[in-house]
Amino acid sequence: MKVCIYGAGAIGGWLGVALAQAGHPVSMVARGDTLRALQAEGLRMRRADGSLAQVAVTAHSDPAALGVQDLVVVAVKAPGLPDVARAMAPLIGPDTIVLTAMNGVPWWFLDGFGGAAQGHALESVDAGGVIAQAIPARHVVGSVVHTSCSLEAPGFVKQHFGNRLIVGEPDGSQSARLQALADTLQHGGIDVEVSSCIQKDIWFKLWGNLTMNPISALTGATTDRILDDDLVRGFVSAVMLEAKAIGDQLGLPIDQQPEDRHAVTRKLGAFKTSMLQDVEANKPMEIDALVGAVRELGQITGTPTPHTDALLGLTRLMARTRNLY
Repeated sequence: MKVCIYGAGAIGGWLGVALAQAGHPVSMVARGDTLRALQAEGLRMRRADGSLAQVAVTAHSDPAALGVQDLVVVAVKAPGLPDVARAMAPLIGPDTIVLTAMNGVPWWFLDGFGGAAQGHALESVDAGGVIAQAIPARHVVGSVVHTSCSLEAPGFVKQHFGNRLIVGEPDGSQSARLQALADTLQHGGIDVEVSSCIQKDIWFKLWGNLTMNPISALTGATTDRILDDDLVRGFVSAVMLEAKAIGDQLGLPIDQQPEDRHAVTRKLGAFKTSMLQDVEANKPMEIDALVGAVRELGQITGTPTPHTDALLGLTRLMARTRNLY
């Protein structure tokens, strides 16, 4: 199976190592220092147990040089996806699988799913349908990543904890390609779960990220400090209850209360969210995929979202003043 990783960061590298160790030729689209590191030393990863994995990859800055792939893994930040989607055309043939490994609500979230909301295009994450046009829905397999990884150096991933990946077809079908992909990733050392409703898994992960990410970006606080403040924790819970109500309307019920998720988050300790890391690195923020899409889904389902609206407005304004949105 010819595999291309588009997004040679921490998660793309984690998946690239697994696919290469499962015996498949892996290529990566990269630029600058990352491109040079991959060409010189291959893709490296320090696992959570301290062991080192190093695999050979083909790295190129131009997707057209790599040709049509059997599998393309998209592991980029949401703000960069429209440009990436346009550039991906040379990689996609009639039977290519596009595995999305990204934070937040994806552009295909309501394809083949959503009851009365089914088929709605989400302008907040795909303005004008640019991504949907470049990556037709029939190619997509969704995923939810449950691992913590960072880049130790260009082309060198450090895995901190977690090794789980949930995969699923947008329409919930148990296809042969889905099972084959799951088996391949499992063979490469990742703990893989096949979902019958990947949107439910995406929504449940988002239920925590929706609040912790933007509030940490606004305040500079780690998650433990956010939850230690009674007023802030109350606001977090109010936003989560709005998302829970939207999920009920979409057929994505969450059988927990905000306090249950807070208890899980507290176990992470003084955790620095990915959005806070982006702010500190002066990188674009994933506001729309994590917060804007929730507000839009509230509008589609007729669910009031005053607390989510406030969170979106404040985070967006902060990002604009720093040229991060």
